[in-house]
Amino acid sequence: MPLQKLSALIDAICNFVICNDSSLRSQPIIFNPDFFVEKLRHEKPEVFTELVVSNITRLIDLPGAELAQLMGEEDPKLPGANSTASGFFRSLMSLKRKEKGVVFGSPLTEEGIAQVSQLIEYLHKNLRAEGLFRVPGNSIRQQILKDALNSGTDIDLDSGEFHSNDVATLLKVFLGELPEPLLTHKHFHAHLKIADLTLFDEKGNKTSTPDKERQIEALQLLFLILPAPNRSLLKLLLDLLYQTAKKQDKNKMSAHNLALMFAPHILWPRNVTANDLQENITKLNNGVTFMIKHSQKLFKAPAYIRECARLHYLGSRAHTSKDDLDLLTSPGSKELQPLKSQKRSRLDTCHQEETQQRTEEALKELFRHVHNMPDSAKKKKLIRQFNKHPTALTPGSDVPTSPAPRRTRSRSFSGLIKRKVLGTPVILERKSRDATPEPERVSKENVHLLQKCGSPAHMSQAKLKSLEGRKEESCRRMRARLLSKDSSSL
Repeated sequence: MPLQKLSALIDAICNFVICNDSSLRSQPIIFNPDFFVEKLRHEKPEVFTELVVSNITRLIDLPGAELAQLMGEEDPKLPGANSTASGFFRSLMSLKRKEKGVVFGSPLTEEGIAQVSQLIEYLHKNLRAEGLFRVPGNSIRQQILKDALNSGTDIDLDSGEFHSNDVATLLKVFLGELPEPLLTHKHFHAHLKIADLTLFDEKGNKTSTPDKERQIEALQLLFLILPAPNRSLLKLLLDLLYQTAKKQDKNKMSAHNLALMFAPHILWPRNVTANDLQENITKLNNGVTFMIKHSQKLFKAPAYIRECARLHYLGSRAHTSKDDLDLLTSPGSKELQPLKSQKRSRLDTCHQEETQQRTEEALKELFRHVHNMPDSAKKKKLIRQFNKHPTALTPGSDVPTSPAPRRTRSRSFSGLIKRKVLGTPVILERKSRDATPEPERVSKENVHLLQKCGSPAHMSQAKLKSLEGRKEESCRRMRARLLSKDSSSL
């Protein structure tokens, strides 16, 4: 098998997600771990938004106005909106966006993403160009390429007509001409709060060390409520910038350098200048740097969101927060533990029964194979091994087997004498020694007597004495017959 096909097969196998949850065994096999998350987002957007936003507010503090802006209930209040110092500059930028094409300057659509993805795919092949995204390309070639993308013309970027700097600069132009930044205006204040998430010391005081885990979790949640086109393009873009930063020894573009190039296009509000942002510029640039470095983790839904979405569709109790899931797993939740243990015990019992059934079927199949073997010493040995463990297999119900020969009891005259003469005193002695006598073998005469008189517990004392007298008399007669036979033989 060629190496490429083998690697493709390995990748395909590794992409499978094995589902061990017994509650999902009756459901179709799902390989996307975020399947229920996406399903909930598309079918019940209000429920999904409420679920995600409730967890965002658990991580960052959003006052009423900022929370309303995040939910889309109020128009975003952006920095510099009431300032007139840079009015001429804002009006100039807005005039540039009046001419809207199919792709550039239009609201983001799936068609526009399909066109721009050609640029991203080409840049993935040319990440070693020094100063990528920083060095401007040729303006004439960029205009030709821009017109081709707006008109939907097929473009062969590998023909050599365009340079990688032309393509990189045009990608920034496309992002800068969107009506609003890729991360949207209503998420602006949330990103500022995420940049302020820091660790606490032992006394509970805030430190200057960023809390990376909480920042990643907050960004994961915030990206979940982005519009679908914005989320798709953001994923493509951050992955491109992540791969570019990995080649910084060749292209001299670190994650921080790339953030300086792209923060104004994907995060800064439109129609604002650096003076309007003032001290927030550092936060915004550091925030984009963090996104580039951790881009491979940011587009996965948190585990508790997946669980909430899954429970929502399985008809179980839907939890609205990570804290609710933590309560279920905490040792203090004694009321919920019996329910979990009962469910787990039922699952374990079903699993054990299923395993036992498979084992019995395999053993039966093995026994059939042994039974059909030609007669030999090996076959007899295997059958003896099966007979040693009758509880592990009951093949008699499926395969007829010849019963093992039963050893018959001796019927000789001497054996009868031993049982009659020696057996009775032993039994009587054991009877007298044990408080609760075990059932013993009795002669035929005693059996008939027991059947007529009932159990010994119901017999009267007189009947018991008469029974013992008959026994003694029969023993004396037997001894007399033995003595007479011995004397005649002599």
